[in-house]
Amino acid sequence: MFGLGIPELLIILVIILLIFGANRLGDIGSGLGKAIRGFKDSVSGKDAIDVTPKKDTDPKQGKG
Repeated sequence: MFGLGIPELLIILVIILLIFGANRLGDIGSGLGKAIRGFKDSVSGKDAIDVTPKKDTDPKQGKG
């Protein structure tokens, strides 16, 4: 695709590991996964929070 083989990817991974460290790398991966999941949900139309007001259909629970 971009001319990146296994050796090039390993070198990039080692550089990222040296910059961020092993502990921080897991947090970065987790954050990236959540971001991708959120993007997929927003594209598919699923809302995390439904803010649509619900109509009261039971007249016994009305005012009074």
